[in-house]
Amino acid sequence: ATGDSPSENTFGTIVNIDMANPTAATINGVTITVSGNDITANHGSTEGICYVVTGTTADGSLTIKGDTKYGLNLNNANITNLRSTAIDLQSKQNAYLTVSGTNKVTDGITDDDSHKGAIFAKGKLFISGTGSLEVYGTYNNGIHGKSNVVIESGVNLYINSTANHGIKGGSDIIINGGIVNVEVSAGGAKAINGDECVKINGGRTTAIATGNGTWDTTDLETKAGAGVACDSIFYMNGGELYAKATGSGGKGIKADLEAYITGGKIRIITQGGLYYSNGTTESHNYTGNTDNLASAYTSSPKGMKIGYKDDTVSPTETYGVLQISGGDIMVRTSGYNAEGIESKGTFEVSGGAIMVYAYDDALNSTDDMTISGGSVVAAATNNDAIDSNGNMYLKGGTIIACGGNGAETGIDINEQKKLYISGGNIFAIGGRTDGSLGSTTQGIITTSGSVTENSTVSIGSNGTTLCSFLMPSSFSNGTIIISSPSLTSGSSYTLTNGSSSTTVTASNTISGSSMGGGGFMPGRR
Repeated sequence: ATGDSPSENTFGTIVNIDMANPTAATINGVTITVSGNDITANHGSTEGICYVVTGTTADGSLTIKGDTKYGLNLNNANITNLRSTAIDLQSKQNAYLTVSGTNKVTDGITDDDSHKGAIFAKGKLFISGTGSLEVYGTYNNGIHGKSNVVIESGVNLYINSTANHGIKGGSDIIINGGIVNVEVSAGGAKAINGDECVKINGGRTTAIATGNGTWDTTDLETKAGAGVACDSIFYMNGGELYAKATGSGGKGIKADLEAYITGGKIRIITQGGLYYSNGTTESHNYTGNTDNLASAYTSSPKGMKIGYKDDTVSPTETYGVLQISGGDIMVRTSGYNAEGIESKGTFEVSGGAIMVYAYDDALNSTDDMTISGGSVVAAATNNDAIDSNGNMYLKGGTIIACGGNGAETGIDINEQKKLYISGGNIFAIGGRTDGSLGSTTQGIITTSGSVTENSTVSIGSNGTTLCSFLMPSSFSNGTIIISSPSLTSGSSYTLTNGSSSTTVTASNTISGSSMGGGGFMPGRR
């Protein structure tokens, strides 16, 4: 909101608080009370207050109250509260937390229903400065903001929770800059978890979740850990994000509604297997058939999952919007049933560079998928590389799709939907041969063969290379589909695959079946 940013707010009335020497006093309109090592400061309606906090306490706390926005400067402070929240910002007004020097905040494990995190803020929390802050949550979240949590450039944060989420936002979590490292280890915990949106505009963020999936006894469904999760929309506009989930069912990024990626660098790794629980029986590497199981009983690992499935209506409905128009994205998933990037609704790529290596589908959409620009490299080891359960529209960019060896496909279309090609340099290799080509405005080459990881496949004419593709993985004895605006139906070209060259002819169909060749197959949800 206008007027909220730290650069627009100054707090010139200094109130010093030494955590090592709790002292009751009234200073500059601020009332400070002390109970043991617990300090409470109340500035009431006084404006412009900046609390400068120093010193160490092994079992104390700081509580701030007041009816106006305020500054809080942690300046080489070390606050541990063995009994509850260490820094409790009870004011509903904006809190401007500035970090100077080296600081550490730790909470305790005593059961306290009001204990939401090592640092709790009832109002909007803005974190800035040039120092470092370590936050350790042992009972609940590391940092819990009831409203927005905003992190600015310059600050160096490390947040670790062994009990719940790392950074929890009751509204939006916005990262504009800084170095933000978050680790969580509890079952189902998220390193960064927003009740509304998560927006990354700059800085370098690392979000690691190592906990396994778990059964939610309240909602009666499985829940899994994630590097970044939000109940609404995920935005990536700049900066760097490194997300890793190692536990069963874990996700790198999870947004329940939509995601818009316009820039920045994203790296995602998931290593966990498929999580299953029905409330009594549990498996962290379930390999059984999930077709007839209630979706509440399973949680699949995914690099990026956008949207949701609604089982409460009949027929079941899904919703999601994923749009990628820029950025540099790499995803690797290795656990059983682990998909790379999934949208429960539409999936659109108009720019950026995307590279996905996945155990299951590398790219998957429940509704239509459109690729009109950018670079997409998708490789699956045990399923399809690119799988659309709606129509697929290939309009531009470079697309390389290598399915898992065997019957899996490079590009997979739902049997009741169609593929439309109107642009783009396209390479797909897979092992099955069904589907439906709606239309094409450029030539298509259908052939067969094998490819080797890191080898180059190219199409040329009269000594000139028209398009070339660098293989992300190997595939033996598959059907190869190549299409490009440079190819004209009825014309012959030279296909070079590694060290061998053959003559091929383009057509306006995919030869060999109703749609053509084995690069494309009916989709599976």
